[in-house]
Amino acid sequence: MSSQRSAESLLRDMFLAAIEAAQPAHCIPAFLPESPRGRLIVIGAGKASAAMAAAVEAAWPGKLEGLVVTRYGYAVPCRQIEIVEAAHPVPDEAGLTAAQRILDLVSGLTADDTVLCLISGGGSSLLPLPLPGLSLADKQAVNRALLASGASISEMNCVRRHLSAIKGGRLAAACHPARVVTLLISDVPGDKPCDIASGPTVADITTCEDALAIVRRYGIALPANVLEVLASPAAESIKPLDPRLEYCETHLIATPQMALEAAAKVALDAGVTPYILGDSIEGEARDVGKVMAGVALQVVTHGQPFRTPCVLLSGGETTVTLRGQGRGGRNVEFLLSLGIALDGAAGVHALAGDTDGVDGVEEIAGAYLAPDTLQRAWEQGIRPKDSLANNDGHGFFGALDNAVVTGPTLTNVNDFRAILIEEPQA
Repeated sequence: MSSQRSAESLLRDMFLAAIEAAQPAHCIPAFLPESPRGRLIVIGAGKASAAMAAAVEAAWPGKLEGLVVTRYGYAVPCRQIEIVEAAHPVPDEAGLTAAQRILDLVSGLTADDTVLCLISGGGSSLLPLPLPGLSLADKQAVNRALLASGASISEMNCVRRHLSAIKGGRLAAACHPARVVTLLISDVPGDKPCDIASGPTVADITTCEDALAIVRRYGIALPANVLEVLASPAAESIKPLDPRLEYCETHLIATPQMALEAAAKVALDAGVTPYILGDSIEGEARDVGKVMAGVALQVVTHGQPFRTPCVLLSGGETTVTLRGQGRGGRNVEFLLSLGIALDGAAGVHALAGDTDGVDGVEEIAGAYLAPDTLQRAWEQGIRPKDSLANNDGHGFFGALDNAVVTGPTLTNVNDFRAILIEEPQA
């Protein structure tokens, strides 16, 4: 661990281990239901849904049929399950059509049938079927406003599911009286099923008033017709004890904690002690960066609360309130803020990335930070604080050739952050 290259390699290996731990091929087989007397219908949505469908086909011994929708570029070939691609994070017509087709596919089922629902992060945008009175354009406007508001993922999904004809338990209700088995790959802090893809097959305890309160809290400007629908009884989601959910069961098959534990093992094998600080850390990305820098500097300066060498691991989903016109990304925003606060502290390296391979809207997972990152930026005429003020983390790290690019990972267990603190040089 004496060289910068070895530090970067270790951090990248940890990130890849976190991604690998959440691959559907490892997680799916143990949770498949028994063969039904009737049909097995496979449906789903999310960045990992196509890979999940392929894993089902590989492990399922009999006949099945179905349709899942995933992000453009995330399709995996399947023989019996149709794979449709659509837009994320702002929905498009392909997602709208796929959502309606999924509802049509599960209509008219019987108690002998089983629906296997494969849900992962990204499903909220990939199933954009609006309630009556709303259009796709309305859903797109709502999504853009939510993404720019600074609201947490839980708050955003509360609003989304109360404007949806398929989320908030409505998909499960449409499957009744068939058995519904939902397999979830969690990308949300706290792993709450109702927040993963806005909970299309699970009960929702939040209300329309909760959604309206979020809109007011963040000053989100919504069209008058959207507010009218959101305030109407038709927007209320499916609640616990609804009889249409009687034959539904839900399983978390991959979570952020599992990914962090896989990364921790890589660190241990390299002789570095890992500390998992939390799998559900939220807040403004730049603020979380400052806090994590404070912890790291305490380790460097005082050997508290941990001794070196160590790596500080965390997951969750931070937010970015857009202030500038840069290329964004919550993980690179965190990392840039961390670097500014560390101010070149010796022996401190970090990597932050989204486990789905896309940080923000860029096909870039995240970036790597070294002790000399700020110095190299200044030498190129790049002012780190200006880049942060402009929400331009991708532009900053890209100019330094420190971007982390994985391509489509076919899974999604949220953000990965690792701060590696080496032993002081003698």
